[in-house]
Amino acid sequence: MSQDSQHGKWTISSSDDDDEGLPPSGTTTSRRPAESHHSSRRSASPGPVPAPAEVKPEPAKPQVSSLAVGSEARQSAAMNQINPGKYETSPSLAGKRRKSASDESGWALSDSDEDDRDVKKKSVSDLPKRAPPSPEAKKVKVVNERPPSPHGRLYYIDEPDDFFETCAPRLNDTYRFYLNKVTGLDRKYNSGALHIRDILSPLFGTLKESVQFNYCFDIAWMVQQYPPEFRDRPVLIVHGDKREAKARLVQQAQPFPHVRFCQAKLDIAFGTHHTKMMLLWYEEGFRVVILTSNLIRADWYQKSQGMWMSPLFPRLPKGSSASAGESPTFFKRDLLDYLASYRAQELEEWIQQIKEHDLSETRVYLVGSSPGRYVGPDMERWGHLRMRKLLYEHTDPVPDEERWPVIGQFSSIGSMGLDKTKWLAAEFQRTLTTLGRSSLRSDAPVHLLYPSVEDVRTSLEGYPAGGSLPYSIQTAQKQLWLHSYFHRWKANTTGRSHAMPHIKTYMRASPDFTQLAWFLVTSANLSKAAWGALEKNNTQVMVRSYELGVLYVPSAFNMKTFPVDKNPFPVSSTSSGFPVPFDLPPTCYSAQDQPWIWNIPYNQAPDTHGNIWVPS
Repeated sequence: MSQDSQHGKWTISSSDDDDEGLPPSGTTTSRRPAESHHSSRRSASPGPVPAPAEVKPEPAKPQVSSLAVGSEARQSAAMNQINPGKYETSPSLAGKRRKSASDESGWALSDSDEDDRDVKKKSVSDLPKRAPPSPEAKKVKVVNERPPSPHGRLYYIDEPDDFFETCAPRLNDTYRFYLNKVTGLDRKYNSGALHIRDILSPLFGTLKESVQFNYCFDIAWMVQQYPPEFRDRPVLIVHGDKREAKARLVQQAQPFPHVRFCQAKLDIAFGTHHTKMMLLWYEEGFRVVILTSNLIRADWYQKSQGMWMSPLFPRLPKGSSASAGESPTFFKRDLLDYLASYRAQELEEWIQQIKEHDLSETRVYLVGSSPGRYVGPDMERWGHLRMRKLLYEHTDPVPDEERWPVIGQFSSIGSMGLDKTKWLAAEFQRTLTTLGRSSLRSDAPVHLLYPSVEDVRTSLEGYPAGGSLPYSIQTAQKQLWLHSYFHRWKANTTGRSHAMPHIKTYMRASPDFTQLAWFLVTSANLSKAAWGALEKNNTQVMVRSYELGVLYVPSAFNMKTFPVDKNPFPVSSTSSGFPVPFDLPPTCYSAQDQPWIWNIPYNQAPDTHGNIWVPS
């Protein structure tokens, strides 16, 4: 079957329909000048790796197999993380670096939440039965840990001694919004940024217990990020894995008896537990961190990520009323409501702990998603309708608001429908253009930031950074109209132009891009699964996934608007500007730019490591 689009002509194997539940498997291969499209592709997997579909590359029409669809595909990819020698259904994204071959395979693909209802999907349990391993495969040494990078183990370098703070980090306490540290940047761009080791440092409190909500975990790596003195303190893992994936996660934790699990209920098909949050209980109090990073090393190494870190919440005096410790933004109520939506006994102790602490200093609003179908007043509890309600109640109209652009920045894209009226404009844009109680629903400009192929190719990680940007050719071809909204990832002001984004942010900017009407950092990508979609003539909303973010509105900070900090690094205690993670105004795609699509080949130009990208 051939398909024509602005991406070229792609011949897709007729057997693909049987394998769409499988993740795309890629190899990053050293490109030799004399090689053509017909050159052999080398997999870094130990032992033979069967191709899911019979395809051959052709110069005029590259062929694609093992097509990726949605987050279940990423969960399938995670099957390779713990035991790459055993789970051979999909070749890894690991590759051969120039003059340095990687020795392992099976990297953890990052999260996606595509909700392409027109494409058949399969859960991990529905995947085709694997063929018995060949004799050669049986000889592969079993490795009970995840290869740390799509580049292979040899890619990582140890951070310099001054990378991790030895004294209390210089933090912007006004907004409490921080970027992650990125290995390889000039030191000034990591000043005031945080690594997971910094977050868990004893400088922030004497840790007693913690909860880690996330999508993707490397348990051994996670445990090592805790300081030695806290490394045996109880940790509760909140996850969405089921069946085989759950069993593998539990197996990871076998060496760590202090790690326990709480499985989030996912009752609606194709939903994921995408929330990323830490609950940290100290001897001195309690802290919440809401972030965008998975608990794997690749997400904390050379990607752009963000987080909100709460103040240290003190314990309330004994005998305090049930309403004590509430913030003006009702953060305590909303956090308790979000945790209660899990209906999990394992979280009851934490719900009680939060009730006993004073969260009154919080100045952000919680914006969460929890799976379900909601009607009546409950429609405004979650997703983009929750966001709409907050913007309606807590922002104010501005003059010429139709000239104030909406900016959305994300790392994954779901199916938006045949045109913008299906969801993007009809629902999501209407939410993001809400400003106060004005009846005006302005047709404001919409700028969507998503990395181009060139952004990925020239990044610190090179093409493998695209493994965390799971936009598939199947989805892209059905919504070419969407690409007219796209803008490049450029972040010179934060030094992160070459650190590909896994952060997700949304905001409303002034026409000159010097002011913000509001700002959101969240786990939610651009998808109906994450934000919810109206049903039954707009009388019901369906949300598939767990998501969590925080909304900044100026009124909570006694401001009219947020000034944009044009030079957020190094961090200054005197700056009142908001540290937007990327450059404003955004740079529109040129006629030559294409959005990164992760399951088609890029073999015309090598990346920063001398590799090409050849899905197989």
